[in-house]
Amino acid sequence: MVKNIAIGTGRRKTAVARVFVRDGSGKIVVNGKDVKEYFATEEQVKVLIQPLQVTSNESKYDILINVVGGGMNGQAAACLHGIARALVQIDPDARTSLKSNGFLTRDSRMVERKKYGQKGARRRFQFSKR
Repeated sequence: MVKNIAIGTGRRKTAVARVFVRDGSGKIVVNGKDVKEYFATEEQVKVLIQPLQVTSNESKYDILINVVGGGMNGQAAACLHGIARALVQIDPDARTSLKSNGFLTRDSRMVERKKYGQKGARRRFQFSKR
């Protein structure tokens, strides 16, 4: 039986990531796949591992992530948020470095809703004088 050391929930836009941190060798599994297999671009993987690099824990823990909703970039940012929260549970001293890099702050920017009588959130139909 593998024991979770810490659990963190990360969110970004409509993506929600549940992060489980365990003792291990630095393997990251997202939705049952390897992290490089799940995320399409290298940038998304780099975003995801930033909190581990800042706290120098790249090869200390195995991380299991369940992520749902949103697109790939939103999911990567949600995973980053969840990993950062879980690392704070393990080592409260890491909080200062994670906070100064902005990893503990939930990015609250959301898509603005479409308004009635308009083409989009801000875009309007073309005005006709006659």
